[in-house]
Amino acid sequence: MKQNVKVLLFLAYLGVLLLGCSDSFLENKTVPIPETVEFPPLTLEEIEEEFAKLTIETGINDFSIRIANNQTWDFRIIAPEVLDNETVPLFVNLHGGALTLRADAHKGTACLIEPALKDMKAYILSPNSKGLLWYDALNQWQVVNLIDFALKYLQVDSERVVVTGYSDGGNGSWFLSDEYPELFSAGIPMATAYGLSYENGLLQRTEIPIYAIQGELDELFPYTNTETYVEQSLSVGSDVTLVQATGLTHGEPCNYLPYLEDAISWLKTSVWNE
Repeated sequence: MKQNVKVLLFLAYLGVLLLGCSDSFLENKTVPIPETVEFPPLTLEEIEEEFAKLTIETGINDFSIRIANNQTWDFRIIAPEVLDNETVPLFVNLHGGALTLRADAHKGTACLIEPALKDMKAYILSPNSKGLLWYDALNQWQVVNLIDFALKYLQVDSERVVVTGYSDGGNGSWFLSDEYPELFSAGIPMATAYGLSYENGLLQRTEIPIYAIQGELDELFPYTNTETYVEQSLSVGSDVTLVQATGLTHGEPCNYLPYLEDAISWLKTSVWNE
């Protein structure tokens, strides 16, 4: 998977001009403009300027910022009330059904991620996949840069950024944990079928802790498949916890809530050492 994605990014690099990178974690990992972006695109600096102008109030904020002629990044930011000089965690929430183009897909935060974080002061960033898998170069470009902007313009603790998601969002969570471990303190994939990363034919270790939650009766992504992925990842030294969601099928994301709440407790005690 990793090798294929790198080939895609390299082809995108050859096909288009690169965006300039500002001082950030992107200095050492350039993310090219994906070949699917219409031209003329805005520069990354222009897109960042649009983000910097956003008025982000406590509670739910839904935004759309232009990246090219008729293309936008659509995303939700749920902001806590923070004190001056206070920094808080950021949870990047990737929605399921990524291949289905839905204008409001990123707004489905009410039954899982919001209640799971009701007792935690944290930002939630929920982008829209625009009908593409989260592995797609365009979505990598979107998510990585939105996180970068959040770190610059919101009161985010850079040591407590977490990626999570359900179904396609869970696959994307594990993928981004593999590809961009410098961004995240942990990944919490749910209802996943992620096939792990290989480079030069060798299985790669996931560099950050993973807490994977999988439905016992998931008919789309069987539990035994995910169990096999986890065992393989553990064999190369990954730190992965697998939790079985008893009796749950694939179409029950809201019923994952108590399991996600347990994952948040794990995050606090085992990763952040609170």
